Parts: sequence; structure tokens; C-alpha cells
Amino acid sequence: MIIKSTLKGLATAIKGLSLTVAHLFSARKSRTSLDIKQVNYFEKQEGVTTVQFPSEKMPIPDVARYQLDVEIDDCIVCDLCAKACPVDCIAIESIKSPEAIGKTSDGSVKRLYAAKFEIDMAKCMYCGLCTVVCPTECIVMTDNYDRSTTNLADLTYTFSDMSDAEVQKRKEEWTRFQAEKEAAKAK
Repeated sequence: MIIKSTLKGLATAIKGLSLTVAHLFSARKSRTSLDIKQVNYFEKQEGVTTVQFPSEKMPIPDVARYQLDVEIDDCIVCDLCAKACPVDCIAIESIKSPEAIGKTSDGSVKRLYAAKFEIDMAKCMYCGLCTVVCPTECIVMTDNYDRSTTNLADLTYTFSDMSDAEVQKRKEEWTRFQAEKEAAKAK
């Protein structure tokens, strides 16, 4: 019984060591960068399999979902992306305008100012639901996947560029418009 278990342990150790030695000698050659779309991509992997990041990067698929980006000039501040987000990582505040304030690149009329548009990428689970519901396609997934940081606050991206003074001015403008409208109704 003892001899049998000793032989079994020895056979297991030899098998493990042979695998280690085989990897040791195959690590002499560097792996070539292959396109992930190639047939038998995973069978063609030879050599050192660790990518020497950041000097070497893996090819990424076209349909990959990585960082979110917002083209704020195309945003109509509809808030659909924030409502669709399952983890509430998108925060939007809008201010109404008395008249149209412009048009997006697809011709949609803008009637709201984006007082705040932030995405907390530390919370984001990269599901892409926000990109699907966006009517003007201003929020998209980019192919940028390396935004390493040691400060958690750096992962909150701000896309609105309104200053506090401008936000206050736009709020007062809307309040004045509403008061004028009510006064006209009362007459």
C-alpha cells in the first residue's frame, strides 16, 4: 500500500515537472501577435503567453465594450441612459430653456442644458445599455481600456462644461420665463 502510493506520487511529480520543463523551453521564443479573428486563434498560441503590457497590447475585437465616451454637443439631455443603467453610474442634471438652444449632428433639436453629466466608471459594468437607448448616439463605447489610476475619484468622468455661474444664470432664465408665462395667463 505504501509502495503503491509512493509510486503514484512519484509519477504525479514527474508528470508535473515534465510539464514545467516543457513550458520552460517553449518560453524561449516570444509569442507573435495574432489577430483574434483568425481561425484557430487559440491553437496558434505558442511561446511566452504573458503580454508585456504597456509596450505590447493584445488585439481587441471590433465589438468590444470598454470605456464610455459622450459627445456632449450631440446630447439632448433626455436622461434615457441614466434610466437604463442598472448600476446608476450615470448622473445627469438638466435645465430647461425657454427656446431651442441648437441642434445635434443628426438634426435633433436641443431644448435642455446639461448642467451635470457624469459617468462613474468605477461603478460601470460595461453592459452597453446606455449606448443602446441613446436616441442621438452621443454616448458610445470606445476601444480604450487602459485608464489605470490610483485615485478612485479619477474614474468619474465629467462631460458637461457648464460653470456654476452659468448654471445659476440658466436656472434664473427659466424661472423668469415661467413667471412671465404665468403673468400672461392671469391677464
